[in-house]
Amino acid sequence: MNGWMHEVWVVAQREFSDLNDVASITQLVIRLCVALVLGSVLGFERELAGRDAGLRTHMLVSTGSALFVLVPLQAGFAQDDMSRVLQGLVSGIGFLGAGAIIKLSAEREVRGLTTAASLWFAAGVGVAAGLGREATAILSTAIALLILGGLRALKRSVGPHDT
Repeated sequence: MNGWMHEVWVVAQREFSDLNDVASITQLVIRLCVALVLGSVLGFERELAGRDAGLRTHMLVSTGSALFVLVPLQAGFAQDDMSRVLQGLVSGIGFLGAGAIIKLSAEREVRGLTTAASLWFAAGVGVAAGLGREATAILSTAIALLILGGLRALKRSVGPHDT
């Protein structure tokens, strides 16, 4: 290999060296996959409920949130810097959630608040998974499913019935 090709090869190796051992790769795969699976569970519930933000949206929010905390962790960010990353992430998810909320002026009704909240929650689950708190992410998702599905079923069972 001549001089410039060798230099290109060295630079390319350095650029892709963020995952340089099996432990790093395994950790990254586990954390991203946990975020992906838990986001898909939340999104599937929203799709079953017939909501616009469903499976793909929740998967992207959860996995993207995990990525936003994984990269700074890999880069060795200090806790103060990670706090700023989380602040930006929460603001961005708030903007996304606002897009899920619709005000129907003719009926004077606001819709999409629960979907916006579930997107916000999916981001939190992704952050937990990305920070290596997989058990917390799983337990939180179970609680969210109880809130979303369980309370909807309870509401139907005790709600007004036609006679």
